[in-house]
Amino acid sequence: MRGELRRRVARALAGVAAAALVVATAAPASAVQAFDGDFETPVVAPGRLVTYSTGQHAGPWTVVGGTVDQLGAGYWQAARGVQSIDLNGVTSGAIEQTFSSPPLAVHRVSFSLAGNPGDAPSVKTGQLLVNGVVMRDFSFDTTGRSRTDMGYVRLHTVFFSTSTSITLRFASTSPSNAWGPVVDDVEVESCPLALCSA
Repeated sequence: MRGELRRRVARALAGVAAAALVVATAAPASAVQAFDGDFETPVVAPGRLVTYSTGQHAGPWTVVGGTVDQLGAGYWQAARGVQSIDLNGVTSGAIEQTFSSPPLAVHRVSFSLAGNPGDAPSVKTGQLLVNGVVMRDFSFDTTGRSRTDMGYVRLHTVFFSTSTSITLRFASTSPSNAWGPVVDDVEVESCPLALCSA
């Protein structure tokens, strides 16, 4: 009798453990869309840059204000891959992209931020906007940084969307010169709130 009881308890505990495992592994954070958050397209010649103006495209990203620079491999250190975006081309600029997403979902935007160390001001500033709403102001101090040691920091922003599409925009608020905030390694995830914390 006691042996049977022990077996029943063991089976019950095994069932609880299995259920816990299912809960822990269910609905993981998942990428909303592969949308070239590394700015690897189009390929820029190594050590060079390409300047894009309003209305032009850097891969799937559209320039929606001013100018931006896309930097090729070896121009300076990238956060991931070999290319990145300076949000100041010859003026302060902005890029955006619209993609579909699950409605009534929590999303997390993650990106790596640095700054063009070429000239003043040392503090580069910008904004992350979602569907036209400012989700985050950001800044980066380039003091002591160089092209081979950009000092990228990883930033995260969590938001709730009721729409079936998201327009993600990165905009420079630095002075209108050629040395702005640098963005790379952008990721967007849709996930349960408990797994989508900033």
